[in-house]
Amino acid sequence: MKKLFVYFISALLSLHLLQAQELYVSTKGDDKNEGSKSAPLKSVSHAIKQAREWRRLNHPGIENGISIILDDGVYNETTALFLRPEDSGSSQSPTYIKAAEGAKAVISGGAPVKGWQKGSSDPRIDPKFQSKIWWTDAPLLGNRKIESRQMWVNGEKAQRASQFPNGKLERMVDFDPITETITIPTPSIKGWQNGKQLEMLIHQRWAIAILRVSSIEQEEENSVIRFHQPESFLEFSHPWPQPVINGEKGNSSFCLMNALELLDEPGEWFQDYPSGRIYYLPRVGEDMESAEVIIPAQETLLKIAGSPERPISHIHFKNIHFEHAAWMSPSYEGHVTLQGGFPIIDAYKLQTPGLPEKAELENQAWIRRPESAITVSYANHISFDGCTFQHLGATGLDLVEGVANSQISNCLFTDIGGTALLIGTFPDEGFETHIPYKPAHIEKLCTDIDIHNNLITKVTNEDWGAVGIGAGYVKGVNITHNEVSHVNYSGICIGWGWTPLESGMSDNRIESNYIHHFAQQLYDVGGIYTLSNQPRSTIKNNRIDNLVDAPYATNDRAFYIYFDEATDGFTVENNWCPEELFGTNRPGPNSHWINNGPNVDEDIKLRAGRITNDNLLNMKLTLQNY
Repeated sequence: MKKLFVYFISALLSLHLLQAQELYVSTKGDDKNEGSKSAPLKSVSHAIKQAREWRRLNHPGIENGISIILDDGVYNETTALFLRPEDSGSSQSPTYIKAAEGAKAVISGGAPVKGWQKGSSDPRIDPKFQSKIWWTDAPLLGNRKIESRQMWVNGEKAQRASQFPNGKLERMVDFDPITETITIPTPSIKGWQNGKQLEMLIHQRWAIAILRVSSIEQEEENSVIRFHQPESFLEFSHPWPQPVINGEKGNSSFCLMNALELLDEPGEWFQDYPSGRIYYLPRVGEDMESAEVIIPAQETLLKIAGSPERPISHIHFKNIHFEHAAWMSPSYEGHVTLQGGFPIIDAYKLQTPGLPEKAELENQAWIRRPESAITVSYANHISFDGCTFQHLGATGLDLVEGVANSQISNCLFTDIGGTALLIGTFPDEGFETHIPYKPAHIEKLCTDIDIHNNLITKVTNEDWGAVGIGAGYVKGVNITHNEVSHVNYSGICIGWGWTPLESGMSDNRIESNYIHHFAQQLYDVGGIYTLSNQPRSTIKNNRIDNLVDAPYATNDRAFYIYFDEATDGFTVENNWCPEELFGTNRPGPNSHWINNGPNVDEDIKLRAGRITNDNLLNMKLTLQNY
């Protein structure tokens, strides 16, 4: 065994000596430079193009790979970085895009907001706040002012002006699908009904809706609200989910937001349209003359895209920060979702239930994929190692379709508006979402993906119905030793389709993860949540703790592990949680539950979650002792 260990170390040293061809990038560089360490390039996009040319021309020295090395700094690219099949490496000659040793290299879609002035006499502002509010004009992108739903002040996310502080909600009075109206208690805030950009956030079981207000009929105690299209039709036509009236714990909840009249709490902000003017009420200690204020100018920072005929391969990102991506679609069309943050594009209740694939189905729905800061499609041997994904408006990293033999490891996902990490097909656009998806070409499935040793925390902060890790139609996905915490819905979700039929999903592993502080806002949740038939799949050795009592739930449907409709094919074993609180909804006959709950061995509980540096050191010492 000692000889094996010495051979292993020698092999690592030999690999280190096989240097890749290097391209250096610095914010102080120049794209006319050669890209050496002493004469670096300025933009990441130009370095990618240079590496592409080296591969096209078979440049001497690339046989051991190409390393694009980013120096310390923020790289604001004018458009999303685009990697395509021509950028592919090989197993012998991969492409690395990485931070220099000790550097913090940030690929950002943000734009700085400057020129702040104190005090505003705008009559929409409560007079007692007019002298405290700061304002400025939005920066330009090309010849247009940037419109944004996100803003960060000194790295901390500002909250859009809302009816209640700290995301609190109030119970609605009525929800009427016939008239497409919601009745609410009339707010006491002066002038609230005048907000021309007013929106309503609605809590509806396992999802939220964001609806743009079109008109208000104000009464003494109550007010009746109507909404713009298309979201009004979608909200009142789709049956699952809708708000609850007279539930076990009362009516569903709501919050009004996005009006200057509501700007009354430190840390809140508002952007006026079409002027683009930004208003902000600083938190204690914030100096707007020196504060770093950023709004995102792009929704997508990086796109890695091949095709079924020509996939992209062997691209590796290491220690890169991805920051400041936008989420704008609710401002244009509202946001009504089916589940997991997936917007509905059409949905309605069937007068006569039933489809050939599902006789009892009583509704139909069509969805689209949510926006994402980083997307990967038709690719293999792609990795993100030690990267940080933060200050993002929608999904963080999305492995969309046809991704195989790839890894996401040792990464941090935090301050993300939607799902941190999304994987696999969720049939969208023209594919009805309840029909089992079985691709004509297996290459369309995401297969053999390793999600290992990542920290996912404080995500889903705009779309509460998004999740920590979400996997749809996938095969051979391994989700191991991650920590997922502080999410508003479920922690780790796998499966789609609500079907017992064969769909290609199989051989998935969710093992040794630590999931805690979930269900912070919504319910009908699971720390681990599953759907449909997934033969030979396992849920083992996980620790699931701190199930939050969601404050606006209208019933108590929340579980540590939840087998939702037609889940089958799983072995569920040795998962620690403080009580045996498990849910099932029409499960199949081929799953097996073995020893789950508070009596699981303490050692299994303590091993769940990320492998820390101390663990790695102990493993190294153990090897050296052989």
